[in-house]
Amino acid sequence: MILFGIKFAPLRVPLERRLQTLAAGMWFIIIAFGGMVGAWVSVYMLLYTRYYPLVLLYYTWIYVDRHTCETGGRRSEWMRNWTWWRYFRDYFPVNLVKTADLPATHNYLFCVYPHGILSSGAFCNFASNATNFRSVFPGLVSDVLTLSAHFWMPFSRELMHGLGGLSASKESITHVLTHSKGGRVLCLMVGGARESFKCKPGQYEIILKSRKGFVRLALKTGTPLVPVFTFGETDLFDQVANPPGSWLLWFQEQIRRLIGVAPCIPIGRGFFQYSFGIIPRRHKLTTVVGAPIEVPQVSVPSQDLIDEYHEKFTDSLIQLFEDHKGKYVDDPKTAKLVIE
Repeated sequence: MILFGIKFAPLRVPLERRLQTLAAGMWFIIIAFGGMVGAWVSVYMLLYTRYYPLVLLYYTWIYVDRHTCETGGRRSEWMRNWTWWRYFRDYFPVNLVKTADLPATHNYLFCVYPHGILSSGAFCNFASNATNFRSVFPGLVSDVLTLSAHFWMPFSRELMHGLGGLSASKESITHVLTHSKGGRVLCLMVGGARESFKCKPGQYEIILKSRKGFVRLALKTGTPLVPVFTFGETDLFDQVANPPGSWLLWFQEQIRRLIGVAPCIPIGRGFFQYSFGIIPRRHKLTTVVGAPIEVPQVSVPSQDLIDEYHEKFTDSLIQLFEDHKGKYVDDPKTAKLVIE
């Protein structure tokens, strides 16, 4: 039914699909706003309730536990196996595709594109067990890298830890890759928060030319680089128009530089209508994991060596996109990977 230009969902929708929509909606709310809500709740409890001693103890715990996100993390298989993630997976649905074997005798740096609004495909595949990552890649354990600031947020930080989240700092990455003899996979959204401003349906614009720090870390630790691409990620949301040179984009960039998070204004769907809202749209997500790029271990890599392997990675990512867009892109004839 369409009323006042709004397309409403049918009244008779199977319960399974209702639960999938609920899972996707609550995931967005918790990931996008959970840290902020947790901070405000803890402050309220500290100032206006008799539970302030518990809040003070919890704040102490956060401080004592501050280095965990940089020293290997504290994952919980129980959290990663929640039924919630399976409903979230089936909402789109999300699929994981392997193109090459990855021996568990090595560690790997998965370089994931595109970032999207909230990296839905990467989250489902690598921060939960919903798509059976460990069956697809036997012997490997995946961890998702994110901003260190998330691990200071009360309550939501515990979810981040449980799902295998780690700080995206160079210290965190170096620690895991040098202290693990093999079997660890670190998933890095190389384009970062700024890339989310380019997330629009049918477009594949990524930020890579200026991002070379991940190559330097791979060379220092001798860790293979693995190109990963999630097809459909940019089709989940549209955005309020923010073309280059607009005041909105300028304002969003200032906020991003200040807090590290991109304040996109997404246009998705709602719980009971399809025209607007913060829930991602139903669109198939396929995360394709490419072949590893072997790199030498060089304690102090030269800029020429970094540029060489950055070019190799760029070529591999482009090839991965071209090889698979015919299967996973709505209009493969016009789909083009634009690299900034």
